Amino acid sequence: MTFPILVTQTNGTFTASVLGSPAMAADGATKEGAVAAVTARFRAGVAAGEVVLVDVPDPPLPFRPVSPEDAVVLREMCAEIYRERDAQKAAEFPE
Repeated sequence: MTFPILVTQTNGTFTASVLGSPAMAADGATKEGAVAAVTARFRAGVAAGEVVLVDVPDPPLPFRPVSPEDAVVLREMCAEIYRERDAQKAAEFPE
């Protein structure tokens, strides 16, 4: 499982934190050290039951697959929109 880690530097000290969880952070003398420290803290949290990993089910609507029929309609709509835009541009900027 992969988690995004934000690394910042202030006055020569690096701080790594799990994005979305400022409480899950650790400092280090180097970027790598800070990332290693926050990774260890995260793993310890998981082992202690403080951090619970969950699987997210399929994305909720409106993120649904596009059917082949819908894809055809969407392509036709886009083509029409581009034709109208091109006609407007041609009228505004005649050569």
